Amino acid sequence: MRMQTLKDSLFSKKFTITAEICPPKGTDTSDFLGKARLLKDKIAAANVTDNQRAVMRLSSLACSVLLLKEGIDPVFQMTCRDRNRIALQSDIMGAWALGIKNILCLSGDHVSFGDHREAKAVFDLDSVQLVQVISKLNKGTNMKDTALKGGTDFFIGAVVAPEADPWEPEMIKFEKKIEAGAKFFQTQAIYNMDKFYRFYEYAKKFDVKVLGGILLLKSAKMAHFLNNNVPGVTVPKHLIDELENVQDQLEKGIEIAARQVKELKRFCDGAHIMAIGQEESVVRIIEQSTSY
Repeated sequence: MRMQTLKDSLFSKKFTITAEICPPKGTDTSDFLGKARLLKDKIAAANVTDNQRAVMRLSSLACSVLLLKEGIDPVFQMTCRDRNRIALQSDIMGAWALGIKNILCLSGDHVSFGDHREAKAVFDLDSVQLVQVISKLNKGTNMKDTALKGGTDFFIGAVVAPEADPWEPEMIKFEKKIEAGAKFFQTQAIYNMDKFYRFYEYAKKFDVKVLGGILLLKSAKMAHFLNNNVPGVTVPKHLIDELENVQDQLEKGIEIAARQVKELKRFCDGAHIMAIGQEESVVRIIEQSTSY
């Protein structure tokens, strides 16, 4: 029986949930696969991060193939940071040949954030150009318009930061990604639902699907870190107060995330849950989002 895909779920118009699973810092995949199995029947697809925060991990491509073997539809993440245009196209075609159907295009965190700060950042292409390249591969040509002996047919995704301030540059980039061929968007973490609702109403003008990004707040300290270090993400004071006023801050963070998912169900195409090392909490977030 054919595996249900992310595209199937989104176009069935049911509320679609995806989640991130970080590859291991090594070749032992037991923990990675354990988390994947916990999520298997709870989500439509699992994102596999590509050396997230510029920290070296097992490749997104390898882990995406492992998810396929588990019967989980992977979202293969590809950043522009580490590869030039030749390597990007080669790896993308390789992913298609191995059975991967979804791809998410990102610029990638700069190497100055990571564990190999002496590495050379590539950024030969930006995220808009990467979407354009995959659209060409989908049409059977490479970036130089040379015909390929077999192309791809990826469901192309991209990211957007609805809470970016100022919003206008992000809006321009969002529309460029759509023009380049992006068909679905997973957003950066959102905490202002009124602002996100306004973004979603604007995004509905385009033929794309949007999954609102839900980032699990593990502690008030994490919330302050996001506010001080991550552009486009603002955790409001009332949520920080909620976290600071309880003994078990992780438990409160799960409750907050579940409320956010519940709110998204009123109007959005779906939710993309990011738990960063707490993937087992995603199951509880999903379950609690149905109990309010």
